[in-house]
Amino acid sequence: MLKRLALPMAALAAGAAHALSFAPWNLPWLQILALAVLYALTTRVSGWRPAALLGFAFGLGWFGLGVSWVYISMHVYGLMPAPLAAVATLGFCAFLALFPALVLGMAQFLVVRPWVRLCLALPALWTVGEWLRGTLFTGFPWLGSGYAHTDSPLAGFAPVLGVYGVGFAAALLAGALALVALPIRERGMRGYAWIAGVFIVLVGSGIALKGRMWTEPSGAPITVRLVQANIPQDTKFGPEGLRRAFEDHWALMQGPRADLVALPESVFPVPLQFVPVEFVDAFRNYARSGSTAVVFGVFIEQPEGDYYNSAVGVAPDTTRLGRYSKRHLVPFGEFIPPGFRWFVDLMKMPIGDQQRGAAVQAPMLLAGQRLAVNICYEDLFGEVIIDAWKGGTPPSIMLNMSNLAWFQDSLALPQHLQISRMRVLETRHPMLRATNTGATAIIDARGRVASQLPFLTAGALTGTVQGMQGVTPFIRWGNVPAIVAAVLLALGAVGLGAARRTAQSDT
Repeated sequence: MLKRLALPMAALAAGAAHALSFAPWNLPWLQILALAVLYALTTRVSGWRPAALLGFAFGLGWFGLGVSWVYISMHVYGLMPAPLAAVATLGFCAFLALFPALVLGMAQFLVVRPWVRLCLALPALWTVGEWLRGTLFTGFPWLGSGYAHTDSPLAGFAPVLGVYGVGFAAALLAGALALVALPIRERGMRGYAWIAGVFIVLVGSGIALKGRMWTEPSGAPITVRLVQANIPQDTKFGPEGLRRAFEDHWALMQGPRADLVALPESVFPVPLQFVPVEFVDAFRNYARSGSTAVVFGVFIEQPEGDYYNSAVGVAPDTTRLGRYSKRHLVPFGEFIPPGFRWFVDLMKMPIGDQQRGAAVQAPMLLAGQRLAVNICYEDLFGEVIIDAWKGGTPPSIMLNMSNLAWFQDSLALPQHLQISRMRVLETRHPMLRATNTGATAIIDARGRVASQLPFLTAGALTGTVQGMQGVTPFIRWGNVPAIVAAVLLALGAVGLGAARRTAQSDT
């Protein structure tokens, strides 16, 4: 029995190591090594079912450690009973683990030759599986393999092929490294040549691409102030929540003049018409008197009963409010999937059934720049972010407004910062992050964190940011090239396996 469990336990440990490769540890080579161990383990089993079990165990280690913070939102703030929240968290992680299980099972079933499976089929199918996880049922691409490489040479592929292309390159490196698990007679000198060739080509290409900027400055740098009030989630919805929200943010907004002041998502967690008029007027007067643009998060109810999680922009030279409404909503927290009303009713989530904003929304023209706003969870989806370039006026700066107080001081905060950095690497446009509890930061157009406030600390981050113009290949084509390349490679691997079986049957 213990012998039968040895390989799944090894896969579970490799999955946990995979989770440790992401922020805050930032160990990209551990990500490749963990994936190589998983691929190598498949050479020790026969049949698709044992291979799928290895993938499932790996996924449980990966997501069980990496996204365990969902428990906090359900139990602490959703008030779901602890045992049920624990079961729901485990069930969620088990669902996510089905994707690596499917990948390993399919690779084992479709491709008999271990050499072809490790080098071609597994990396290609792994990439397709990652894309499916980020797409099906509205998608959950958190901790996608490519995110571990925001600081590795493979980050050079981001503006060309996006995060899935970065993950594809990492999977190819892992597959090459896994060749060492094969017997020498199967690996031979060609195996060593393949390992060396893949590492030289991919790492070398990544380094070369990393040096290319793709975009250029647009206008003069602007001064920004990003406010992080660190208001506890339960306080936001208390009887004094609106006044506390205004007073805390108002105090932190003060200081030397800035061109733009950005506040977090849902500063006022109610529809705009329920925000006291004097609070909104104070923001208008602040903008007018200081020639400073102000952006803050609030809900819009329009028409009655339809709620939008929105950002509102106040410009110094007009009384008209700019608006952006969130498009990609969080299942169970912001919209209710069909058949799950009973589950959402177990939690006490305010405004838990929201509407989606328009697919293409014009950037806000503020502080002499064009701001493409995205709200919280949206910046997990590169294909959503680049829709901002599909209108008539391309953005020059991205702004993420988030409230991760739902997850306290968990891995979610540094992981989300890493995700934003990948969006910058893909687009080569800077990102401002204004959050309630962190990570509030300025990310320059090369994906570097120029400055950042400590987590769970009230403060205001003042700095400068340079807007950019131009487009990267990823802005033009999105995820299509990476996924098409992965599908074609997977088909080629299956074809090679079929040709081998045909040759063997003929002899």
